[in-house]
Amino acid sequence: MHNSLTDVAGLSVGHATDLALGSGVTAVLFAEAAVVGVSVLGGAPGGREQELLAPEMTVEAVDAVVLAGGSAFGLDAAGGVQAALREDGRGRTVGGVRVPLVPQTILFDLANGGHKAWGRFPPYRDLGYAAARAAGPGPVSLGSVGAGTGATTASVKGGLGSASMRTESGHVVAALAVVNALGSPTIGAGPHFWAAPFEVDAEFAGLGWPARMGPEHVALRLKGGTIQPGTTIGIVATDAVLTKAQAKRLAIMAHDGLARAVWPAHLPMDGDTIFAAGTGRHPLGGSPRAMASLGHAAASVFARAVARGVYEATALPHPGAQPAWRDLFG
Repeated sequence: MHNSLTDVAGLSVGHATDLALGSGVTAVLFAEAAVVGVSVLGGAPGGREQELLAPEMTVEAVDAVVLAGGSAFGLDAAGGVQAALREDGRGRTVGGVRVPLVPQTILFDLANGGHKAWGRFPPYRDLGYAAARAAGPGPVSLGSVGAGTGATTASVKGGLGSASMRTESGHVVAALAVVNALGSPTIGAGPHFWAAPFEVDAEFAGLGWPARMGPEHVALRLKGGTIQPGTTIGIVATDAVLTKAQAKRLAIMAHDGLARAVWPAHLPMDGDTIFAAGTGRHPLGGSPRAMASLGHAAASVFARAVARGVYEATALPHPGAQPAWRDLFG
């Protein structure tokens, strides 16, 4: 186990990172089409082809999931991933044509100081293609990479994190989170992470919580002098066999991890969106406890992935860029 999303067999992850742009794309590819659900709890989301994931919709499985910066411009990224998959002969046959299905969600990173004067067409289609071509099954690079390149939060530089665990039934559950939150992943003005109770092996410094919690620790802290959009996006995955309804439920339960790692979360100007995927390698079993165990794990690994993404982040190479956790506390 690499403590990464790719600990779930059949998943590959690739990043495309543009530090000058201050943005990027992350592609999650499935070796075989996977059952995917999605839960959107932020008030200002952006996405592509998410409606087909609803349990009542016809399509049963998709080929990839894309996470991107760029706000609405970043929605072009799925087209680049789709192009790479089509070259590889992937996709659902519709009228004799292969159509790869690639749901996506995006985050707002347009105000981070990067070079956004890209001309007529934004670069995200090419970044999506590059992310798909870079995808592999090994450990996932963390921090200011891929969709986490330009991520920021109310307190410190955001980033991309991942974590995994094995449930009591032996299923692997893993998460990848991109933390661009309007709220804060850290407590008050100090180095402690809200996700500390879920930490494993000091994966984000092992500091625990402060010895005392006062009003200053839980006071409202928001990104920007005026309210600008934020978002935490990501995916949880498991090797269990899931129905579309179960995948949806798993995505909902993963949001519990987000709410334990970012304070506050799910705000009107957040676009908080989490996908959940089942690769179908191992039966889940019919007991309610089996699904509860997956949901418990999903919340835990998502909280850890949030903190790891922030802990591993580095500041953008731009004047006035938000400092990283390590710049302040490392």
